[in-house]
Amino acid sequence: MSSSLAISKRLIYLIEQINEWTGKSVAWLTLAMVLTTFAIVILRYTFDIGWIAVQESVAYMHALVFMLGAGYTLKHDGHVRVDIFYQRCSVKTKAWVDCLGALLLLLPVSVFIIWSSWDYVADSWHIQEGSRNSGGLPGLYLLKSSIIVMAFLLILQGFALFLRNLLTAIGYQEETQ
Repeated sequence: MSSSLAISKRLIYLIEQINEWTGKSVAWLTLAMVLTTFAIVILRYTFDIGWIAVQESVAYMHALVFMLGAGYTLKHDGHVRVDIFYQRCSVKTKAWVDCLGALLLLLPVSVFIIWSSWDYVADSWHIQEGSRNSGGLPGLYLLKSSIIVMAFLLILQGFALFLRNLLTAIGYQEETQ
């Protein structure tokens, strides 16, 4: 095995481990959302108690699950795919299609997301933006930062996807799986 192949495989592994860990970690927020929502309902309708911050926390958790779980979803091929011709293609053709998709769509869109949201997130950090609601959660700027983190995780996973499919396309498929 050449050293560049070994380095590529190691890089793919490291990137995928980052997204695997991130995805599995934020998946626990779904349980927290269910329990928090259950508590909100019980408190509201049994004891007539409500807290804006607790209600907002469900929205924050929901946003984090989707934003930080995007790279994990991409890693596990769980994204939506309009599959008209792809399913009939050979493994190598699929690998080339995925390479081009990562290179021409995923990576540029992810870079654009970072570029276009940078000032939005920076402005939020500058004013230490919190909830607009009285009694809401502080730290909205932290939640907005997840936009950039999501795009960065997608860039990492897109790079790993590109490398993995490139290795498959040039004939190293059994070694990269």
